[in-house]
Amino acid sequence: MKMKVIFGTTKLFVPHGVSKGVKNQSLHMDTTRQRAYSAVSEFLCMEADQCHAQAFLQFLQYTLTHYPNKHVVMVLDNAKIHHAKVLQPFLHEHEEQLTLVFLPPYSPNLNLVERIWGWLKESVIANRFHPTRKELRESIVSFLEHLAQFPEKVLQRIGQVVMSEN
Repeated sequence: MKMKVIFGTTKLFVPHGVSKGVKNQSLHMDTTRQRAYSAVSEFLCMEADQCHAQAFLQFLQYTLTHYPNKHVVMVLDNAKIHHAKVLQPFLHEHEEQLTLVFLPPYSPNLNLVERIWGWLKESVIANRFHPTRKELRESIVSFLEHLAQFPEKVLQRIGQVVMSEN
């Protein structure tokens, strides 16, 4: 089963019925789920069958419906789906509400959410057998609920980031 991780936005997105509540950067992921991780202690999640530009567009639409009167800034890696032509009309139409900031190529060290995904893989996927997609999903949801309950552990995992003034 493919696990693709992509990050971006000002809030964190969680599956239906899962409590919200982790502070930090932004993200979205696909295993069948896309999410965005945020500085405003919310975790939103959207499930998708595949990680492609149309699913990412739906994720952007989903994000903006959650923050109708806010300006959303998503920090993203340079995955092809983040630059797809199908996104351009939507991005142009919502340029006053949505800003995409792209990290430099090959810089996972700058993408703090990568540390969370590493933690997820270590805790949920590595050396564990999930006989069904449903069981894998349940394990991931359980991990996300754990993050929501212990935001201080998330902050410990990602560490403190200090930007230089130069």
